[in-house]
Amino acid sequence: MRLPNYIQDLTTWRSEFKFSTTVEIRFSETDMFGHMNNVSPFIYFEEARIKFFDQLNLFGHLAEAQSKVPVVGDLQCDYIRQIFFGDQISIYVKAAEVGNSSIDIHYMAINQNNELCLTGRGTVVQINPKTGKSVPFDDHQRKQLNSLRESVNK
Repeated sequence: MRLPNYIQDLTTWRSEFKFSTTVEIRFSETDMFGHMNNVSPFIYFEEARIKFFDQLNLFGHLAEAQSKVPVVGDLQCDYIRQIFFGDQISIYVKAAEVGNSSIDIHYMAINQNNELCLTGRGTVVQINPKTGKSVPFDDHQRKQLNSLRESVNK
């Protein structure tokens, strides 16, 4: 299997994930052959990313109007193994790199047979919604993000 360029060593990369959520592939997310639609992983990544941020209390309540919000700067998905209607996948999320106002997020999907199906990555940038300009992470956010790095390095 050829790995995407953001994965140097698959074993190490996989071991660094600590957060996951489960998704069951719905009929509406498949084509006439029962094969998952190619846009569905981006929806799964979003769901997992929001739960990940909520667990960390990184951005407060995202539904409330705020002076700083996370937006996706880029997002990619690499399809490793086919996924079908009725499959159950675990979507893993980790903060691979933290910048001043952005986070490089990595994703991994494992099916019910413990097989790697999807990998992905994307940049999330914290911005001021009124100005559209990036906003640096505050002390609380840095503490939450640093606690992630420490738990991975243990």
